[in-house]
Amino acid sequence: MDPKGVGTIEVQLNNTAAQLLASLCVELGTEDATGVLSQALGVLDLCVRSKAKGSRVCIINSFGETSEVVI
Repeated sequence: MDPKGVGTIEVQLNNTAAQLLASLCVELGTEDATGVLSQALGVLDLCVRSKAKGSRVCIINSFGETSEVVI
């Protein structure tokens, strides 16, 4: 692992995570699994940083109802 975040790392996924990644690639219409992982990590980072600041990240559905993202 690269603790400075300047290089690349290799990641092994279990079967469940691999299936979820493949499903997300299909849903997003891309074969760029690295890009999908990058986007997902960005959302996780947003949630973690928001929580550290005392804020929340929420999802608003089509009915205007909100659900808090809890990590």
